[in-house]
Amino acid sequence: MKARNVVSLIVVVAGVTLMSNVYAQASNAMPMASSPAASSGKATPADKTLAREVRKALSKAQNFDVSNVFVKARGGVVTLSGSVPEGPQIQQAAEVAKGVPGVTSVSNHLALYTKGY
Repeated sequence: MKARNVVSLIVVVAGVTLMSNVYAQASNAMPMASSPAASSGKATPADKTLAREVRKALSKAQNFDVSNVFVKARGGVVTLSGSVPEGPQIQQAAEVAKGVPGVTSVSNHLALYTKGY
């Protein structure tokens, strides 16, 4: 009898936990579903153009090494990732990207790298 009660309790706790996780995931997904680019996961032609414009601006920036920098754009939000050889270039990249028309915000994930291991 006690074993049955313990198993029932475990099933109830697991069910409540699962339902709260499903609700949390569903409520987080709702705002994203309103945006076509976010729901498909694919960049629109405008996103690709914006990413190219940001990369072009970075390549023209004085003393900036763009060779290991990756640019992604989604609905005006630009994400920078990769690495740069000098610390000040991390902030420089964000400032250059913010100056490109059409950029609404910048998520800067650039890291500093050193040559060699």
